[in-house]
Amino acid sequence: MPIRQTNIASIDVATTLDKLPTGASGVVTSVAPHVEEGGTDFSHRLMELGFVSGEPVRILARGVFSGEPIAVRIGGTTFALRKFEAAQISVKPASSSASS
Repeated sequence: MPIRQTNIASIDVATTLDKLPTGASGVVTSVAPHVEEGGTDFSHRLMELGFVSGEPVRILARGVFSGEPIAVRIGGTTFALRKFEAAQISVKPASSSASS
């Protein structure tokens, strides 16, 4: 029986926004539920800002010392997110051939 080889580059690997390198693009797949102290639903706030499934996103820059904040462009708007905020956003990285 022949062994089927899989092209690793063709596998869609989901990650979180905080793990994308500077300059990388992706597509939002989901926002994890997260409730801050005091009962504020943080994930709802992110979705109101436009971080919804199917939206393209790009990492523009990171802070020098701690990598925080993370400058992110979604749609025509740029946001500065803290690492824990970006970690709530699941993304599918864009393939290198599709990046612009």
